[in-house]
Amino acid sequence: MSAAEPAAYRLRRDVGLVGLLFASLGSIIGAGWLFGALYASQLAGPAAIISWALGGGAVMLLALTHAELGAMYPVSGGSARFPHFAFGSLVGFTGGWVTFLAAATVAPLMVEATLLYASNYVHGLTTLSGGRAVLTASGYLVAAALMLLFCTINVLGVRWLAETNKVIVWWKIAVPALTVIALLATSAHRSNFSATGGFMPFGWKGVFLALSAGGVVFACSGFEQAVQLGGESRRPRRNIPLAMIGAIVVALVLYVALQVAFIAALDPSSLSNGWGAVAFSGKAQLYGPFAGLATALGLGWLAVLIYSDAIASPAGTGLLYTGASSRLTFALARNGYIPSAFGRLTSRGTPLVAIAFSFVCGMFLFLPFPGWQQLIGFVSAAAVVSYAIAPLALGALRLQDPDRPRPFRLPAAWLLAPAAFIVASEILLFTGWAVVWKLIVAILIGFALLFVSRASESSVRGFSLDWRSSVWLPPYLLGMSALSYVSSFDTGTPSSIPLLGLHGPRNDLSFGWDMLAVALFSLVIYAFAIRCRLSVERALRYVEASAAEAGGAD
Repeated sequence: MSAAEPAAYRLRRDVGLVGLLFASLGSIIGAGWLFGALYASQLAGPAAIISWALGGGAVMLLALTHAELGAMYPVSGGSARFPHFAFGSLVGFTGGWVTFLAAATVAPLMVEATLLYASNYVHGLTTLSGGRAVLTASGYLVAAALMLLFCTINVLGVRWLAETNKVIVWWKIAVPALTVIALLATSAHRSNFSATGGFMPFGWKGVFLALSAGGVVFACSGFEQAVQLGGESRRPRRNIPLAMIGAIVVALVLYVALQVAFIAALDPSSLSNGWGAVAFSGKAQLYGPFAGLATALGLGWLAVLIYSDAIASPAGTGLLYTGASSRLTFALARNGYIPSAFGRLTSRGTPLVAIAFSFVCGMFLFLPFPGWQQLIGFVSAAAVVSYAIAPLALGALRLQDPDRPRPFRLPAAWLLAPAAFIVASEILLFTGWAVVWKLIVAILIGFALLFVSRASESSVRGFSLDWRSSVWLPPYLLGMSALSYVSSFDTGTPSSIPLLGLHGPRNDLSFGWDMLAVALFSLVIYAFAIRCRLSVERALRYVEASAAEAGGAD
């Protein structure tokens, strides 16, 4: 923030512990719970319970690295800031760009999901085109109105965002909790946990596949919302770690309980063709297996609640990610990557231009591009790359800024930081070649936009890209692409790049060996990145440049 900017135009620290906790929890618990238990079971059988435990543990490890960084540097859009402090502009832009891609696509997707569910009661919002649902003209107008509502709440100030979200999150917790209680009280077939191939019918590979293709890890993601709002929170050094850790614990308990309730409530006859063939018809195809189970068990009141939650949950998540994407755009501008106009604040302390940009992006993503919905699903996995960069930033900043107070200090960081980086890389491997190559293309598009911005915008032209401290990034991205291409994790969606003559995945590395290769490769990259970190002087200069936004933090 420049010295000339009025104090009244700084970010306002209006969000307390509960607001931060609910921001992370509201992002983690979305409409995904409606289908997560079914998809995980189809890939892992009853061992999907292990998948949820492993996925929750992996996300918790990644959250702990964010917790130390968020408490040390309570600034908005932290996912774009931490790598900037440790490795400079090019790595910082990469982290911010991929996180922005994930956040910017979630909000319009959630709005579209809300209208898809609502179309069962309000006709004319969606229509079928090429075998998939797309918005009609009237649906597009309603979607625009919802996005405008989300943006208006964000413009009014972070307190409005936090208070509105609290009401929605209580509902988002209550409905799945009631679902667990009602199903277990009505139907509990213990034999299902060992039927049709035993507890682990697809082996450990099924367990790991469920982490990605089953949606386990992505159902647990979203904890970083507390970090993105760090510059607008009260007592952030205490509240940010508590909010992230607390949100993951609550969500994980709820997800595991839902998985247990789903397995127990299934009619044993539905398992006659194996777990991979478990399916539902009727409204359950749209609203998920829990709606189907409730209807089959005569729990009509529960089915109605689930139908209602299918509309409310994605809308609440869309509200939060509208705020997250605008805070990331704000951070990218404050770092100097994009024009400074995106970093300006209103008298309410909100980034108006950044919020307006989120609205424009949302309206663009509503357009019915061929195959666009599938592409969005892949781009949303970009969050994994930003998760991978945070442990690297933690390891580097431990050496660059050792004397800064650490309200939360990650124990044994020398071991857990590289372990977190390995975990993130493994998750990226599990997503499969079809995801990884699209992520690389998305990152290259971001680099192109960065260079265009440098060439055309005077406020961006002068900053350094810090090439020397970024030399580890291309080997990491290319190496992960190569390992994904030869791995065994195709997740059932083989993909090719004809122009490059690549048709993958090749499946040259069998299951287990590909995971070992990624682990060893990640250790080498981690050591290389830490060695390439910015000098102490330059890192502290970047930190101090953002210190004004943390004024009043305690």
